[in-house]
Amino acid sequence: MARGILILTLRLSLCLALAGCAAKIGSGQPPAPDLLADVKQRGTLVVSTDGNYSPQSFLRADGTWVGFDVDVARELGRRLGVKAEFVDSNFDAVTAGNWNGRWDVNVDSMSVTTARKHDLLFTAPYYFVPATFVVRRDSRVAAPSQLAGARVGVGTATTYQAYLNRELAGDIEPILVDAPPRASAVAFETDALALQELAIGGGKRIDAVLTAEPTAAAAIRAGLPLRILPSPIFYEDDAVALDKHSGAAPEPLLAAVDDALSGMLRDGTITRLSKKYYGADLTKKH
Repeated sequence: MARGILILTLRLSLCLALAGCAAKIGSGQPPAPDLLADVKQRGTLVVSTDGNYSPQSFLRADGTWVGFDVDVARELGRRLGVKAEFVDSNFDAVTAGNWNGRWDVNVDSMSVTTARKHDLLFTAPYYFVPATFVVRRDSRVAAPSQLAGARVGVGTATTYQAYLNRELAGDIEPILVDAPPRASAVAFETDALALQELAIGGGKRIDAVLTAEPTAAAAIRAGLPLRILPSPIFYEDDAVALDKHSGAAPEPLLAAVDDALSGMLRDGTITRLSKKYYGADLTKKH
């Protein structure tokens, strides 16, 4: 009996040792205790953002990233002592949470809403984006109130889609109109695609677009025959997001990013970047 127990003990010890070796071989390093430690250990902050959302973020043909959110993320990485690496992600997948470790944070001008808080953690807002309606240059529509019955293009899973569907009660304060016009939201994969459809589609599919004012202005500067209606309709409180269901505890990284953003607001870094990309200081609601 004693010999059998000894053999069993030796076998169990061997199995545990092999399992430990296998884990070490598979990961290369022991698992980090939380997401901040993991980021520091590997030396990179993996950032999800949109590759076609100029001037917030844009992936050039040569593989380089540019834009306001890109520069904000790079500075966040620098202040955390790591390098920011970018992943072109689907906004719908990001807002759904459960990222499965594909990226650490989302820096993509994401608005804080009650619905998103179910799956995501948010820093304090780092800037405030005015939302605006856009029509074709030759449209007779002169005010948002004239969009009743219109088909309005929006990015899927965005605040703009939720606004038109009357799903933002308590999350935003309308500025120009008390309630959204009775218009139908037509979802596109990105805001940029909605603007392109409005510009070149001849009004066959949509009559207007609801998007961020800087995005609309960038599209017009790029030559799209569009016009911005009186705005802002509302302001979005935009923040950095983390996955609430991350396998490694996200709270320490959330606190570190929040602290870095606070420092960037205090020392004028975000104001400088806002003026560079938007021509205005969007760190305050005007």
